[in-house]
Amino acid sequence: MSEQIIERPSPVGGDKAPEPEGKSREASLLRDGWIDLRKRPMFIGSGLLILLLLVVAVAPGLFTSRSPFSDGFCDLSNSLNGPSAGHIFGYDVQGCDIYTRTVWGTRNSIIVGVATSVMTTLVGGIIGMLAGLRGGWVDGIVSRIAEIFYALPILVGGLLIMSMFQTGNVWTVSLVMAVLGWPQVFRIMRGEVIANKYNDYVTAARALGASSNRIAFRHILPNTLAPIIVISTMNLGVYIAAEAALSYLGIGIQAPNISWGLMISDAQDRWLTAPHALLFPAAALSITVLAFIMLGDVVRDAFDPKLR
Repeated sequence: MSEQIIERPSPVGGDKAPEPEGKSREASLLRDGWIDLRKRPMFIGSGLLILLLLVVAVAPGLFTSRSPFSDGFCDLSNSLNGPSAGHIFGYDVQGCDIYTRTVWGTRNSIIVGVATSVMTTLVGGIIGMLAGLRGGWVDGIVSRIAEIFYALPILVGGLLIMSMFQTGNVWTVSLVMAVLGWPQVFRIMRGEVIANKYNDYVTAARALGASSNRIAFRHILPNTLAPIIVISTMNLGVYIAAEAALSYLGIGIQAPNISWGLMISDAQDRWLTAPHALLFPAAALSITVLAFIMLGDVVRDAFDPKLR
């Protein structure tokens, strides 16, 4: 009887050891989500629109040759004049060109949305990860503090806090909304950390002698990024709308800064006689908020395995 030789297949990629389960799972999730995103027309459309808005915010001079901060920009003799060949959006009540102000107002709205989203993600993510990992009294105290802020609506809280500032600008508005918005990210991060820290790959890494920091940043953190990316993207549009609402109420961004909310507030009493003064800044605000909400929806659908 001849001896039978059984050859064992070598691992893919030579002798390289397979990646840990958690790392490969997260890499697969992000890769599959990105592949799925590129196939969605809504992602392409909203992405191109947001890219255009970013270009307008960074370089408004590419879209208008005038500056709303230059001398003689506003002329009361042109007050509430309608659209014309040289001024396609017409003039506001102060005789200022609405198109130029709308273009320059894009910068403040984008800055507020991005800055607030970044601050809430960092603060809520760090505190949520700490509470989820440590547990015990640390988790209890931080969770109760987060519940206090979470119970306070962003507009009501913004009214209370912004009333303490004499003047409002993009950074004060962003800071106030970040103070009120971090608990949402905190709750998601805390829940994801608690759900992942008892998984088998974390237990295996701990049994192999991995330090707590390595487990936190190499195994747990990568597996919590997808839901944080989704909620941060969706909140961008919410924060832009909240800034416009605060500015509309007179406690957000204030003159001489430019805000779509301020422009809408100035035009509200004359919308019957001069609807263009209200229509164009309101349309710019609506399109911007819609673009970020659409992007957040499609990112959620792509990165949430339950929705596939």
